[in-house]
Amino acid sequence: MSNTIAYDDVLENFKKLLKSNNLKYTTQRELILKIIYDNDGHFTPEDIYNLIKESYPEVKLGIATVYRTLTLLEDAEIVSSISFGTQGKKYEFGLKKHHDHLVCTKCGSIEEFYDETIEKRQEEIAKKFNFKMTDHVMKITGTCSVCMTKK
Repeated sequence: MSNTIAYDDVLENFKKLLKSNNLKYTTQRELILKIIYDNDGHFTPEDIYNLIKESYPEVKLGIATVYRTLTLLEDAEIVSSISFGTQGKKYEFGLKKHHDHLVCTKCGSIEEFYDETIEKRQEEIAKKFNFKMTDHVMKITGTCSVCMTKK
């Protein structure tokens, strides 16, 4: 699923968000945003931390900065997360086209999908119950085809 907004616009909004929260703009915070923006996929805070440490070894970064920045980005809906219960959350860029997820409970793989029938049916259900739907999150859990073929 491709991003629907240019990185420069995302970065500008992020800088405003930091300022409104009385936080400094830092290279570390921008790298967290950039890693999520540039890479399709779903990342734990540790994944993001490791990607930055591998790609930018000269940058000093603490895992606490990753967690705090992700919380800020999620509160601002710049990133979204999928909860894995006691295993924590995985994050993705939140400003891309709406989609839902298939999550393998064995290997943790995540497949994104969009289904017009599901979208329409949700609208019908909301209307039936006189409910104004503003958003939804769908996570279907099960076993992926790769894990089903393993013995």
